[in-house]
Amino acid sequence: MTRLEPGQPAPAFTLPDAQGREVSLSDFAGRKLIIYVYPAAMTPGCTTQACDFRDNEAVFTREGYAVVGVSPDAPARLAQFAEKESLPFPLLSDESTQMLTAYGAYGEKQNYGKTVVGVIRSTFVVDEQGVLEVAKYNVKATGHVASLAKQLGVDLG
Repeated sequence: MTRLEPGQPAPAFTLPDAQGREVSLSDFAGRKLIIYVYPAAMTPGCTTQACDFRDNEAVFTREGYAVVGVSPDAPARLAQFAEKESLPFPLLSDESTQMLTAYGAYGEKQNYGKTVVGVIRSTFVVDEQGVLEVAKYNVKATGHVASLAKQLGVDLG
C-alpha cells in the first residue's frame, strides 16, 4: 500500500457529494483544503471527528482552509449524517474506494487486534497549488482536529 508524503502532488479525484453533485480536487485550486477520511458515517468515532471539524470549521475557513470529509458511504447515507449532525462542509462518497486507495487511506489495518482491510482514518492538507502539506495516517477520532490545527499554526481559541 502506497502512503503519500508531504511535497507530493495530491492525486486528482472527482466524487459525488451527499446530494449527488460531483466535487473534484480541482474545484479547490487556489485554496487550501483539508481532506479528512473516515470509515463510516454515523458511527461514534466518526461522529466525534465530524462534529469536531464542524465546531472548528469557521476558524479553518477564516484561515483560508476548506474542509471535506470522504468515506465509502453512499451519498444518501452521507446526506442523513450531514443533516443529523448539522455538518456545514461537503461529505464525499467513494464507494469504489479508488480515491481512498490512491491516497493510501484504504488497505490493511489493525482493528481490535485483527488485521482487516478497510478505511484508514487519515487526514491530508493540500495547498493552493495542489501539493500535499500534510499526510497523516491512523489518526485518532478524538483530539485530532486540535492536533492538526496546532500543526498548521491555526489558533482554535
